[in-house]
Amino acid sequence: MSLRINDEAPNFRAQTTQGEIDFHEWLGDKWGVLFSHPKDFTPVCTTELGYMAGLEDEFTKRNCKIIGLSVDPVDNHDKWAKDIEETQGHAVNYPMIGDSDLNVAKLYNMLPADEPGSSEGRTAATNATVRSVFIVGPDKTIKLMLTYPMTTGRNFDEILRVLDSMQLTAKHKVATPVNWKKGDDVIIVPSVSDDEAKEMFPDGFKTIKPYLRTVKQPD
Repeated sequence: MSLRINDEAPNFRAQTTQGEIDFHEWLGDKWGVLFSHPKDFTPVCTTELGYMAGLEDEFTKRNCKIIGLSVDPVDNHDKWAKDIEETQGHAVNYPMIGDSDLNVAKLYNMLPADEPGSSEGRTAATNATVRSVFIVGPDKTIKLMLTYPMTTGRNFDEILRVLDSMQLTAKHKVATPVNWKKGDDVIIVPSVSDDEAKEMFPDGFKTIKPYLRTVKQPD
């Protein structure tokens, strides 16, 4: 069964570098970013995990937890984390899931549900599709899904930008335009009439087209 945005994020129990977790319990009432990796000690993923370690405080400010996953045992993760800190300058303080039984990768459609075996003997190439990012809301539903090729490092500044957009648009009846950044003008959603918009935004808004109205970003 494929996953779509607004589906419930599949729950799971797994071993991590910070002990066993139940994913939904671990998430609690917070947002979450789950990002996966095909193999430990891979070069692109090393840079990604290090960069996310440097961004962790920014996610925390936004009531968001981050958790990594790799198709390898937790013991390998602990060794890899030392390389990540040494080469990237940031210690990995968030948990990393050891998905050696491929359970989470299958639950999240990163590998076929009938994929046989375990992590043993598998390579980064055979796990190439395990390079996804999921943002999960406090309601435990999937808000975003992205999958990257192995040779292209992911842009986690973009994930932070999307999180800002989703948190803003969950609170207000607005949408964010192309390349929006926090503090830029936003779009009033079409379901809001002009009369309603005047009440919601007393300082005024700009009508470019009847369906395209912009307004200063609300708090």
